[in-house]
Amino acid sequence: MISFLRHAFVDSWVGRVIAGLLFLAFVGWGVGDVLSNMGSERADVVAHVGPRTITTDAFMSAVQNEMPQVARQMGVADASQLPPATRREAAQQVLQRLVMQAEIALSAERHGLIVPDDVLRDEVFGLQAFKGADGRFDRKLFDARLRQIGMTEGRLLDLVRMDIASRALMEPIRNGVRAPETMVRRAFEFDAQTRTLDLVRVAVGDQSAPTPDPAQLRRFYDNHPWLFQTPEYRHARIVVLSPETIARSVEVPEEELHRLYDAQQAKYHQPETRTVQIVTASDEARARAIVAQWQAGTTWAQVQAAAKDSASVQMDGVRAASIPSASLSKLVFAAPVDTLQGPAQTDTGWVVFKVTQVTPPHDTDFAAARQELHDQIAQAHAGELIGARVQKLQDAIAGGGLDRIPDTLGASATAGTLDAHGQTQSGDEAPIPASGAARQAIVARIFSQAKGANPALVQGPDQTWYAVSVDSVTPGQLQPLSSISDQVGAAWQDEARRHAANVQATALYLAAKTRGGVSQAASTGQTVVHSAPLVRGRQTAGIPDSLAQLAFRIGSTGQSVMIEDADGFYVATLTAITHPDPSTQLMQVGRIRTGLTQSMADDIEMSYAMALQNDVKPKTNMTAIQSVLSSVTGADGAEGGVR
Repeated sequence: MISFLRHAFVDSWVGRVIAGLLFLAFVGWGVGDVLSNMGSERADVVAHVGPRTITTDAFMSAVQNEMPQVARQMGVADASQLPPATRREAAQQVLQRLVMQAEIALSAERHGLIVPDDVLRDEVFGLQAFKGADGRFDRKLFDARLRQIGMTEGRLLDLVRMDIASRALMEPIRNGVRAPETMVRRAFEFDAQTRTLDLVRVAVGDQSAPTPDPAQLRRFYDNHPWLFQTPEYRHARIVVLSPETIARSVEVPEEELHRLYDAQQAKYHQPETRTVQIVTASDEARARAIVAQWQAGTTWAQVQAAAKDSASVQMDGVRAASIPSASLSKLVFAAPVDTLQGPAQTDTGWVVFKVTQVTPPHDTDFAAARQELHDQIAQAHAGELIGARVQKLQDAIAGGGLDRIPDTLGASATAGTLDAHGQTQSGDEAPIPASGAARQAIVARIFSQAKGANPALVQGPDQTWYAVSVDSVTPGQLQPLSSISDQVGAAWQDEARRHAANVQATALYLAAKTRGGVSQAASTGQTVVHSAPLVRGRQTAGIPDSLAQLAFRIGSTGQSVMIEDADGFYVATLTAITHPDPSTQLMQVGRIRTGLTQSMADDIEMSYAMALQNDVKPKTNMTAIQSVLSSVTGADGAEGGVR
């Protein structure tokens, strides 16, 4: 919801039209110039909002521009890999946003918000997309941009005027919101709380194990046959069709590569970044004491431990614009490497800092980026081609099995012997032309399909289609005890060591519960480790994540717990719960306050927008909506319009 409203009200519509659609639409889905009809008036519309209409073209353009952002949020390399259901949901949210934008613009009109011509002119002149090399508004560039997106000057000015009026209506609502300090303090206490453990690790490898006698060896062998069985192997032929396999055969025009390169300037032209360690003290005297300690050769960890009354943080690979304080950013990016700086007064307090690493600006030229650009566009085009090629592949398999697959389909074929884990007989990963969930599905299909069964094209995860044919099956066999006695003996001893470690850890845990903790219960030879303060959501060296998470679920100090991991057991006692003073960590409190304020502003905006929707109920054209959703998802039907 928060990101939804950010898109709807904070991001400028004109910025999205010029900066987003102008570039991304050309490559995101391979639909060509989707903006060519953007300025035209068409009879078909997807929704009416009072006297305003949302055209099918506007809806389609907004959806196509949204999909790459959805893909990035879901960690998908390309929007064409999004499941149809996800694309349909995103399209419905885009329609909801467009309706809300129209409702807000209509509300601004009803409130009499009129945008003067000079304000409109200043807004247009300030758009970066229309500025020349000298940083000033360039009329020729302005005209060229409008021609490029097929928009008239009048239509653009209407969009800008509507955007300014809508912002004038909504920004006071946002600017009047502030998170209550009680809420900020509670969130800070949850986030900044630290916990300390005393713990003992009982390692499996430290335990001794006797040599098993023949009877013990035989009994263990008989009771654990799955440990000593050779895997079943199957020889199979595999054909895979996916956006990745199709993309390898897609040719991309050079001008399209250059267009994408220009659109991704921020990615290929990286500014300087720095890694910096910063301590913020409440006054100059405390800052000077930190300087003296740091100059004496104290490590960063020791500085942090000693500066518990101050805020300490390490920023890794941070950009100048990412440092929340402008004055601090200026100091950090002017400082030499590995030289202690400060004390210096900033708007966050008195700071002492050291820059430990500088990564210079990096530019990737077109030649170096070309292959990556090609892959992006080819995969986008492949997502469009796969529907038609699936049918052709299905026909080819029905007509001639896996032996007559046309080269023109972009399918990838392979054959070989593998086990149920997808490994060859030499222990290497079988070269199946798929990865992740799709690869697992193919292997599972090989080991569930009968030998000699006719291949059938199956739809798998991530827009992957595949067919397999199992030629031969080599069953797994239990190896004779006489040939693997050493292996059986080693497995018996491993289990004996784990059992011994379990018994030892359990005894320590029971003693710790009755004696007040592991420090009092540990016996000679058991090393008690006093952990560094654990921070919620962060890893601590020497502490398993499962134990750290459990530490924050313990109700009070003095309680003991026991966990098992791959190499042994941990017995731990919670020794301290620390509640930092908010006045010593002003930067963290500020981030929490900003985040909560943002969330509350988004919620209030949503409530206002929903109230507008109840006042001016939109009328949707389900036929037009269904047409757009079908073209986006490759499937018929929309489950609903504006919700």
